[in-house]
Amino acid sequence: MAYPQGRSLSSLFSCCLKRSDQPEISYVHDNVTTALEPTLPMPPLQELDSVFTELVDELDLTEENRASMFALPAEKKWQIYCSKKMEAEENKGASSWPEFYIDQLRSMAARRTLLALEDEGEQERLKIVDGLKTALRTQPMRFVTRFIEWDGLSCILNFLMSMDHETTESQIHTSLIGCIKALMNNSQGRAHVLGHCESINIIAQSLSSENIKTKVAVLEILGAVCLVPGGHKKVLEAMMHYQKFASERTRFQTLLTDLSRFTGRYRDEVNLKTTIMSFINAVLSQGAGETSLEFRIHLRYEFLMLGIQPVIDKLRSHDNDTLNRHLDFFEMLRNEDELLMSKRFGVVHIETKSASQMFELIKKTLIHTEAYPHLLSALQHCLMMPFKQNRTTLQYWVLLDRIVQQLVLQTDKGENPDVAPLENFNVKNLLHMLVNEGEVKQWKEQADKMRKEHQNLQQRFEKKERECEAKNKEKEDIMEMLNKMKDKLERESNDHKQAKLQLAALSAQLQQLSSSSTVPGGPPVTSGGPVPSIPCPTSPLPPPPPPPPPGGPPAFSMVPFAPPPPPGAPLEAAKKKNIPQPSNPLKSFNWSKLPETEGTIWKEIDDLKVFKVLDLEEFQRTFSAYQRPQNLYPSKEREHTLYVEDDQPLVKKVKELSVIDGRRAQNCNILLSRLKLTNEEIRKAILTMDEQEDLPKDMLEQLLKFVPEKNDIELLEEHKHELDRMAKADRFLYEMSRINHYQQRLQALYFKKKFAEKVTEVKPKIKALCLASREVVQSMSLRQLLEVVLAFGNYMNKGQRGNAYGFKVSSLSKMADTKSSIDKNITLLHYMITVLEKKYPKVEAFSEELQNVPEAAKVNMTDLEKDIGSLRSGLQSTEVELQYQQSQSTQGPVDKFVPVITQFITMASFSFSEVEESLAEAKELFGKALRHFGEDSSKLQPDEFFGIFDTFLVAFSEAKRDNENMARRKEEEERRAAKEAQVSRLSDERDVLEAEEGGEFDDLVSALRSGEVFDRDLSKMNRKKQRRHNLFDNSRERPVTKLKQ
Repeated sequence: MAYPQGRSLSSLFSCCLKRSDQPEISYVHDNVTTALEPTLPMPPLQELDSVFTELVDELDLTEENRASMFALPAEKKWQIYCSKKMEAEENKGASSWPEFYIDQLRSMAARRTLLALEDEGEQERLKIVDGLKTALRTQPMRFVTRFIEWDGLSCILNFLMSMDHETTESQIHTSLIGCIKALMNNSQGRAHVLGHCESINIIAQSLSSENIKTKVAVLEILGAVCLVPGGHKKVLEAMMHYQKFASERTRFQTLLTDLSRFTGRYRDEVNLKTTIMSFINAVLSQGAGETSLEFRIHLRYEFLMLGIQPVIDKLRSHDNDTLNRHLDFFEMLRNEDELLMSKRFGVVHIETKSASQMFELIKKTLIHTEAYPHLLSALQHCLMMPFKQNRTTLQYWVLLDRIVQQLVLQTDKGENPDVAPLENFNVKNLLHMLVNEGEVKQWKEQADKMRKEHQNLQQRFEKKERECEAKNKEKEDIMEMLNKMKDKLERESNDHKQAKLQLAALSAQLQQLSSSSTVPGGPPVTSGGPVPSIPCPTSPLPPPPPPPPPGGPPAFSMVPFAPPPPPGAPLEAAKKKNIPQPSNPLKSFNWSKLPETEGTIWKEIDDLKVFKVLDLEEFQRTFSAYQRPQNLYPSKEREHTLYVEDDQPLVKKVKELSVIDGRRAQNCNILLSRLKLTNEEIRKAILTMDEQEDLPKDMLEQLLKFVPEKNDIELLEEHKHELDRMAKADRFLYEMSRINHYQQRLQALYFKKKFAEKVTEVKPKIKALCLASREVVQSMSLRQLLEVVLAFGNYMNKGQRGNAYGFKVSSLSKMADTKSSIDKNITLLHYMITVLEKKYPKVEAFSEELQNVPEAAKVNMTDLEKDIGSLRSGLQSTEVELQYQQSQSTQGPVDKFVPVITQFITMASFSFSEVEESLAEAKELFGKALRHFGEDSSKLQPDEFFGIFDTFLVAFSEAKRDNENMARRKEEEERRAAKEAQVSRLSDERDVLEAEEGGEFDDLVSALRSGEVFDRDLSKMNRKKQRRHNLFDNSRERPVTKLKQ
């Protein structure tokens, strides 16, 4: 149904609100504005903008109109401002203040009847009400605000409730409703009216008037309120209120009566009937009716039961376009809803007046479901209802009707879009009580034509998007590669120039030496005698080797071919350290001791300095070898949940001629169905190297599994004359076998697509390895921490385990195994963190210097080299195939293998060389890190070496958190003990005073007033609350493990 002049349904009912159409701002010709010229000079622009903004704010315009006003020229703004000020001056007086109208309304409401008033008095009062209506529409915003502040709305509503019959039927009643409409035209006034708890109900009461203009004004307001968020339900509640007010059988009875009866003048009658129909349509289509089919059918049924359909047929005789438009909308909406309801049951039409047809539909829907027995039970119990025709029987059916209505209408959240037929009847809660364990499965069909078209368009769009992204990525990679190649070329050019200069210098020196007759430092060369020995010049000789280490044998340097000691090798003898000895035996620290080794971090560490700041007595008490009783706490228990996903491949039976293995053909069909491309499109994509991004990487990987084998090709060639009868998989394999070097092309295309992804996976691993290797070597906090651990170990260990100059880093993980003899929850790691907090506070944050260690702990060198080897072999295979394709004389116009792969090889080779260089640097840095810590580089992998540090970082963080929790609990216990001691002391003192003084009543009152009498009870409650809090904390920090039976 088309609305007139492009207006929507909402605009049909917006008669009492602000129009959505924006007023035009028109300019008046100069020859007619002479009288409107401002007499005052125009102020500066800044001051003009300020006063004009105040004027626009008072007008309460929309954003669009405000923008239009501010866009006016400065002269026009000043003219409008002066005009408004002149109007304000002219309107000054008692009638320009809202208090005047409010006082007049109260005075009029005090007169209970108009019979005593003369005609002139009645006209005067009508003039006052009309003046208020005009003022609410035309006066500035401050007038409306003041009217609201002085409770003007309540004054109007009170007047409406106190009117007698004569006033109700007079023009004053209509004007009062007009005042409310005028107030609702203002955003602040509208919010005030809607926020009033009784305003809509009182307005609805005016429907009882016989004055047609009053009815029209009321229905316009109610219809417009239906469009306001939250207003629809207010209107339904107001109609329910009117039903009780007018003592009617249903809430819409008055509307149907006015709609069907003849009221007099044609114009007034059509206006009233049009307004009623617009209100009915607003009630049906707005609020819950916008989305809920059930609500619209439910509410429309009320009107149908009142006989609206014959009335609508009768109203057609008026032949009024506007009225017919509302009648058409009503019938259109009804037909559409009935069609939707019919589709639910799969029928053309549902005859709602036929009980047998509706029962058959319900029976057909439920007969094969679990709900059918409940339907039979409901019908059986309906049969057993009292069958005598009396009021009680009627109420039974009314109750049943209302229960079913609320079951249908109430939302999942328990909200009622209409006035609830039954109070305190929550369907959701009842369903929760009735439904046991069960799942509700809802399936929605998605097979309509528009959805498929949308999906196809979406797929095409995504395909083009992928193509653009691939091209942009390729362009960015090329630009990045060109910049890197340019930089590398400049570096190599500079190196080449320097090498040429050095070569020229050496050549000149060589020629000079060759042309000289005498070698410097030797005798002259004679022509016939033997050549004398020429001593080498002293300047280019390397420095002499270092002397042998002290304590070695004197003939060490004389042994032929004796190799010098390698770097990092242990020295022959280690000097004894001056380590303080504990007075009592201590627990041993299970570490792996290292000998004194040159070139390692341990040569730079002096653990003797640590002993000067350690509290050795406390250390002895904490880690004494003698056992002491302690509290046992259960350990944490972890649960692991294994999630298993089952993939069930689809099976498609092939009926055509097939010579390929059945299982292989079946899997190939599944792949082709997922590709959603024809054989020709796949062939074109392979020849063009997937220029349009039709083949994703995962699909290429699957295609490689279905490359035609030699036996397949032979079988297919035998049946090539039956190509049309071939099964889908057979034909696909046959057509792919016609492509020259199909498998090699496919492998090259797959490698091209995966290359950037594999390089992206490898580079972060190499980077993490480089950064972590530097961090562990350069971290000063880690060096200080190792120094403290070395001091701990040397102090605790005796004999072969003691007097160590270093230890293997794997020993760090064993610190948590050494537990205190005082408290088993305290380990050597906890104790070290306490020492670091007191003596070395900067070391405590050493993890910030090892930020890349966790990532490096995930790098396995073997896997990394395997990935790089895979890249190398793939690049080589692609180059071999490129050489083969270049050697082919015939290449079709579609074949783009050579240009695409040539460009790819150029970029990929350079990128791969960077990866290899980075890997070499990472290996070198990792080897330095291992040698720095005295570790064997041939035995430790990066994930093992850095995994030790990563595990230690985690354990360090957890132990630090444990220390904080223990300190907090200790502080709370001390505070609680002190509080209990204080309360106990005050209680004892109070008992003594009571015994001595006999307990004066005034003292009791004073204690009651001050709250001291509640101290003891308050302390008990605080202790209980604290115990619950501690229990919660402990359960959160150290969950109790369930004992196994």
